[in-house]
Amino acid sequence: MTDMTKTPVKNQDRHGLGDAIRDWWDGLSRPGQWAVGVPIIAVLAILPLYPPPLIDTPGVSFGGVMAQFAMYALIAIGLNVVVGQAGLLDLGYVGFYAVGAYTVGLLTSPNSPWNQTDGGWLNPSWAWLACLPIAVALTAFAGLVLGAPTLRLRGDYLAIVTLGFGEIVRLMADNLEELTNGSLGLSKIAYPQVGESEAHPGGYFSPGNLGDPDSANPLQRANNGTWWFWLGMALVVVVLLVIGNLERSRVGRSWVAIREDEDAAEIMGVPTFKFKLWAFVIGASVGGLSGAMYAGQVTYVNPKQFDIILSMLFLCAVVLGGSGNKLGVIVGAFLIAYLPMRLQSVQLVSSESTGYLLLGLDIALLVGLWLLWRWRRDALGVWVRRGVITVSILAVVFGLLLLGSVLLYRKGGAQNLGDLKYLYFGIALVVMMILRPQGLFPVRQKLLTYGRQVYQAVVRKPAAEPIGAGR
Repeated sequence: MTDMTKTPVKNQDRHGLGDAIRDWWDGLSRPGQWAVGVPIIAVLAILPLYPPPLIDTPGVSFGGVMAQFAMYALIAIGLNVVVGQAGLLDLGYVGFYAVGAYTVGLLTSPNSPWNQTDGGWLNPSWAWLACLPIAVALTAFAGLVLGAPTLRLRGDYLAIVTLGFGEIVRLMADNLEELTNGSLGLSKIAYPQVGESEAHPGGYFSPGNLGDPDSANPLQRANNGTWWFWLGMALVVVVLLVIGNLERSRVGRSWVAIREDEDAAEIMGVPTFKFKLWAFVIGASVGGLSGAMYAGQVTYVNPKQFDIILSMLFLCAVVLGGSGNKLGVIVGAFLIAYLPMRLQSVQLVSSESTGYLLLGLDIALLVGLWLLWRWRRDALGVWVRRGVITVSILAVVFGLLLLGSVLLYRKGGAQNLGDLKYLYFGIALVVMMILRPQGLFPVRQKLLTYGRQVYQAVVRKPAAEPIGAGR
């Protein structure tokens, strides 16, 4: 008889680079993940000391940029708990960031009537460290106060309430002049006074620590931004461990159930309000932790630093990186922190004649794309048509920017690409929503408690069995 056994057909599903990296990472054992992660963390720690020319940020301290990335990474992880894990749309997350920053400022700034470093119960040498858990606790309490009456709302209604909370915090900081010094802000905020010496009178974390680029000693070579980056990395690792354990517990399973279908979860006995409040409080506390770091690094806070557009930037990091994926949102945080600083030194046009030349090339490109769409649209594939549409949109936006730069050109004052961060991040969101709505590194639905054991059991190759006469 003819053997009718067929060779199994391989799965032809398309996977992007982000999916391949995620699948490879999920296939590693827990010790394997640590074996890969620890060297990566070590390389990232050394990077600000010896920044490669290709990724260095001219005119801006690379260590300071990486410190900002560490703060944004904390914010993205906290916001991911609310948006990515529990499925709650929070548009006012910058309010928690501001509460954490102002907590440290009010307790340590000489401009504050609540200053405790001048004869109070806080010693200036360890005041920032003492204020860190206070900022986290107060921000968590703010999340509880906001979430308790509002988390029974859903969707757009909840988004509007959180948006109002972010604006209320900013306006309170601006109008309570007797307490917050109003628009003048709070200055000389405390920071960790570690490593004080003749070479570093204020310590390693002092704004006056510019580092010694000629020194072979990493401690002397690192500037204050690098030290803040190292501290931020340590806090990111701790927060990732805590939230990762929560995801694999009953709390994390409840968050996923609420995100997928809140009504079904409630019918199955999940106390949805309780676990949504958990997510809100945990996310708020992580945001407050990042705000306390920010206040200590810049040693100055004022209401203008916490406008609502910054909250949109935080949400952009979560959406771009992959909502629900902790490592994905860290990549998103790196993009929104690094790219604007890297493009600060890149001008849109170097001269008026160059601007007109680029404008002509842009118009020629648009005409070519229009002719291609008109005469060959039916012969193009789906992805080619999407590519034509995307390139056309980008060409129109770039042409308008070029036109404005040429008409308003001033020698030495041309607009740089770093000033356009909200524009290109907005365009990136539109393109992502069309082509890859799950983000660069999407989260994969799997069992959260014994997911690794089940995954390894499924992918394990069965032992070969003898067939025919040799069986």
